[in-house]
Amino acid sequence: MLDSTTLLALLLVVASAGAHATWNLLLKRAQRQEVFVWWLSAFGVLGALPVAAVLAVRAGFEPVGVWYVVGSALVHICYFLCLGRSLARSDLSLVYPIARGFGPGLAPVLAVFALGETVTAPAWVGIAGIVVGIYIMAWWGQLRQLIADGGLARNTGGVAYALLTGVCIAIYTIVDKRGVGHISPFLYLYLTTCGVTMGMLPYIMRSYGAAAIVQEWRSGAWAVAAGAGLLFLAYGLVLTAMRIADVSYVAPAREVGLLFALLLGAVVLKERVTAGRVIGAALIVTGLALLTLFR
Repeated sequence: MLDSTTLLALLLVVASAGAHATWNLLLKRAQRQEVFVWWLSAFGVLGALPVAAVLAVRAGFEPVGVWYVVGSALVHICYFLCLGRSLARSDLSLVYPIARGFGPGLAPVLAVFALGETVTAPAWVGIAGIVVGIYIMAWWGQLRQLIADGGLARNTGGVAYALLTGVCIAIYTIVDKRGVGHISPFLYLYLTTCGVTMGMLPYIMRSYGAAAIVQEWRSGAWAVAAGAGLLFLAYGLVLTAMRIADVSYVAPAREVGLLFALLLGAVVLKERVTAGRVIGAALIVTGLALLTLFR
């Protein structure tokens, strides 16, 4: 049943979801997604340095945690590259649900085997409800037309990278659950981001060159600054939640971010709320309730 720890973890995840959806929107609008995502990491490393220094001195960390930082950084590099390529090749409305649905659906399965977590039967139903709700919100009434128009064939590359993005999400979720047991969540995130920044730089330089890096900054400095802050906030809150709750429940609950997109679209952008979006939202809310009440 729902307790204070679970409630706190849920609130952290809900706050994270809004930040995550926003920085993904900024990434989609960038001129060069891979360069932009490198800037997010680099700007975050520089901006958060004073806070990280204080955390390193006051909180410290267990040396074994460094290995989890290295592993997480490597998986995150793959994640960012796959995410950027999926968004560059396909529509956000197509690939985002694939990545966000596949990853959280796979993470609880891996958590059971890798972390020894247990998931109740109602919670499994909740996880399935969240994943199905994601796809219904995105594709209700559109999938048949998408197939008929050849849209899936045209977006094969983007879909493939979206699936790989989901795999990366599941893997780094398991690694990070272990890592935050040895290093405080925000310091862990900072060190991982340092690894991502340094690890991606040779690839970015070889593929795009210094001129493209400078141009991406000049064309969207405000977006980089905002996106870096949102990126740190979004995953820092998730890491904190994973420190006090099981991955099996935190990972799927992150997908409440799709509800933020639905509400913003309807209220701010005056978008039409379709039956599929209402049904999908209801499934996500129901799944989230099952996760929190029957953990």
